[in-house]
Amino acid sequence: MEYKDYYKILGVDRSANENEIRRAYRKLALKYHPDRNPHDSSAEEKFKEINEANQVLSDPQKRARYDQLGESYTQWQARGAPTGGFNWEDWANVRTGGGTRVDMGDLEDMLGDQFSEFFRNIFGGMYNTGSRTQSQRTRSSQVRKPEYQQKVTISLPEAFQGATRRLEIQDRKLEVKIPPGAHTGTKVRVPGAIPSQTGERSDLYLVLEVADDSRFERKGDHLHTTAALDLYTAVLGGEITITTLSGKIMLTIPPGTQPDQVFRVSGRGMPYMKDPQKHGDLFVKVKIQIPQHLTQQQKQLFEQLARMQN
Repeated sequence: MEYKDYYKILGVDRSANENEIRRAYRKLALKYHPDRNPHDSSAEEKFKEINEANQVLSDPQKRARYDQLGESYTQWQARGAPTGGFNWEDWANVRTGGGTRVDMGDLEDMLGDQFSEFFRNIFGGMYNTGSRTQSQRTRSSQVRKPEYQQKVTISLPEAFQGATRRLEIQDRKLEVKIPPGAHTGTKVRVPGAIPSQTGERSDLYLVLEVADDSRFERKGDHLHTTAALDLYTAVLGGEITITTLSGKIMLTIPPGTQPDQVFRVSGRGMPYMKDPQKHGDLFVKVKIQIPQHLTQQQKQLFEQLARMQN
């Protein structure tokens, strides 16, 4: 089994902090997102790899375990990679933190090919129900049924329109609906998705992360964008075409519009999660384009206009 260098996959140093990892992940996730690369299997695989790396490096417990593995693997390589290969099985069976149980579960195994064999082998053993007594399991279930979380990245258009994600957990195929208006941090509950050895089923929560969009900046339920405006329309007024997440619209420009002036378009922002029929607003900042190449006649007209101002 091949060793995966998650730091290299995200393009960060091993000393990278949480913010550096988050920024690197968002940048790559946006680049390789399936919505931006339809029918591109290599981009899809790269997207899965990026998500897997982020799953490990953004989780302190997983990252610590992975770093320990990296040290052992480096030592094994330094010894000349002895015959027989690296003992991956030891890592699959070692329990984290000197015997401390970590309630991560075997979610990664259940989610099938979303995670590599490397990930499942290294982190599958972090949840070890066999080491607990029946009385411990009973007390634990009486306190609260465990909940599982899984990060999921969606695009801004998906957050606007709503989306679905298909999961295959063991032999069950689930279709999860993501509501319109979702934002980073929104949790979507999938009741009873995760089976256990006791026969009870636990809930799965999809924790959403909305990828950045080069066209819009989101602030709450409002969207902000920019639009190019030619000098003549800025001076004389007119209409320009604006792209929104619900289609193109015409924006009326009044005469004498100034550079960086902001226009508010009501109801063209993100839908409210609690009431998708209502929307935030879209704010459009206009960037006036100054003509660089004038004809002789145009130049004379501008000179005439300048004299009139004096």
